[in-house]
Amino acid sequence: MNKSFPIGIFDSGIGGLSVLSKIQSQLPGESLIYVADSLNAPYGTKDNLIILRRAIIIVDFLIKHHQIKLLVIACNTATAAAIKELRSIYSIPIVGMEPAIKPANEASALKKVGILATEGTLKSSKFSALLDTYSGDTQFYTQPCVGLVELIEQGHLETKEIITLVHKNLMPLYEKNVDVIVLGCTHFIFIKNIVEDFFDKKVTVIETGSAVAIQVQRKLNEFSLENNGPNIQCIIYSNSPNENMDKIIHSILAANKFEYVFYSNWNEEQ
Repeated sequence: MNKSFPIGIFDSGIGGLSVLSKIQSQLPGESLIYVADSLNAPYGTKDNLIILRRAIIIVDFLIKHHQIKLLVIACNTATAAAIKELRSIYSIPIVGMEPAIKPANEASALKKVGILATEGTLKSSKFSALLDTYSGDTQFYTQPCVGLVELIEQGHLETKEIITLVHKNLMPLYEKNVDVIVLGCTHFIFIKNIVEDFFDKKVTVIETGSAVAIQVQRKLNEFSLENNGPNIQCIIYSNSPNENMDKIIHSILAANKFEYVFYSNWNEEQ
């Protein structure tokens, strides 16, 4: 496989852009192709078979049209629902996401950790196994954030509506006196400031983008696939028109160059 081939990344929507940004910083010589399946967001309320079906369509597209050398599933729910099956179908290395339970456990002085995630992630056997591994003397309090992904997808990043919903989801965790909050969905990076402000900066907020970027680099080195440019590209596909998309992308990627493509032809025959 050619080292110059790009890395493919997908999420149910815009949340995985935060992961893309971390990979750009960690691996500036790599081309990145991102797919936001926003038309089908959120994944957290969908059946595993539906999520797997969407994942296969997207990965087939990435391989056929961009010859990706490695896949990143930048979605906790999709990782839990589909990574095992995808690894059995495709020969390329695949890196997934999981809530940062281990670092949260290590960071919590009070041994009280709050987890914000989707229903799909919280109900998954993968997540349950993760909690069982680290639940020892640490109490984990989970909060299914219904409706939050949809608001973020619509570009409601600092509105009264989203602040109210975030506060509603944080109150049960505040009452439990947690000192660490895990952002268990890539979309939730967009509410990190709201979370920190709610707790007056007195909690540690943990996300997993940086850890995933490091794991991607490990995998590239393992398979001798790391590239150093110079002709790199960053293409972002979305299948749902969003007037706020350009603003959202710029808020995450800052000055980094990218090409945004609205791509509506997401039929099963890719």
